[in-house]
Amino acid sequence: MTGRIFIDKQSPKAYHALVQTSEAVRATAADAGLDRTVVELVNLRVSQLNGCAFCLDVHTKAAVRAGVETRRLGVLAAWRDTALFSPLERAALALAEATTHPTDAAAQEAAYAEAREVLTDDQISAVVWVAVTINAFNRVSILSKHPVR
Repeated sequence: MTGRIFIDKQSPKAYHALVQTSEAVRATAADAGLDRTVVELVNLRVSQLNGCAFCLDVHTKAAVRAGVETRRLGVLAAWRDTALFSPLERAALALAEATTHPTDAAAQEAAYAEAREVLTDDQISAVVWVAVTINAFNRVSILSKHPVR
């Protein structure tokens, strides 16, 4: 035992609100024309950056169900160095990284400029919300030390 409490179990109302937010964000992304593969790539990349094993496990499975090829999953950490991601996916991934590490102002400006060239305003908003939400789930799982089973 790690001595950690599972904060999702300890405070179920707060966790349920986060789940509801996630559901609203998923609908927002779909309404903006972002397919599930883009959402799962963002979830995975943010979880990689945060080192959240539990969320990586959950969202790898979700990405496979959404149709993301194993090859693309394998190189996601180095997405900039491959031609396996579309311009829309690349813009979404850059924006998600900038959302996860907002103190890197230069990267944030570059990501936003790239996003403005490829994504609609609704898509930009949706990608940022997806990144914000998975960042929150990452914190819940990391601080609770949720096990990967």
